[in-house]
Amino acid sequence: MRALASNQSSPVTLWFRALARLAHAECGGPGAGAIGMCFTGNFALTMMPEPSVQAPVLSQPTLPLDNPAALETAPDDLLALRQRLEREDLTVKAYRFAGDKYCKAERFAAYSAALGERFIPHVLPDSAANRDSFAPFFEHLVASPHSVVTAHLIDEAGQPTIAACN
Repeated sequence: MRALASNQSSPVTLWFRALARLAHAECGGPGAGAIGMCFTGNFALTMMPEPSVQAPVLSQPTLPLDNPAALETAPDDLLALRQRLEREDLTVKAYRFAGDKYCKAERFAAYSAALGERFIPHVLPDSAANRDSFAPFFEHLVASPHSVVTAHLIDEAGQPTIAACN
């Protein structure tokens, strides 16, 4: 249950860091990017202690569920991450729909407080969500626009979701 806790980093991100390191060694390039979504929304951020991870994206980070203003990252990790972002001139992009019931404004405010100007939030209007994709699941269980880069993405030029992700 540690993955669901406030003020703690999920231990599975240690494995993801190793994977990023391996992929970077095999492929080269300036660094690796990571997108965390929903349950794993914060994982891209907590992979940042790995030097090869240079482009974290948080898409509707929802944990911890019981406290919309809390972060799933240890305070010491947040401080180290902010220092790295400043030192290497990196940013953290984040996406959510305005009416998302699981990733609320309080969560983005907490990230902004922790990461300062290095946190680049994108809050999309609910009207920008694809309401037809995976309709039964999302309509009945999620009941709000939620999945910015997958199920609720309208993958067409000129759409707000596409514009925000560029």
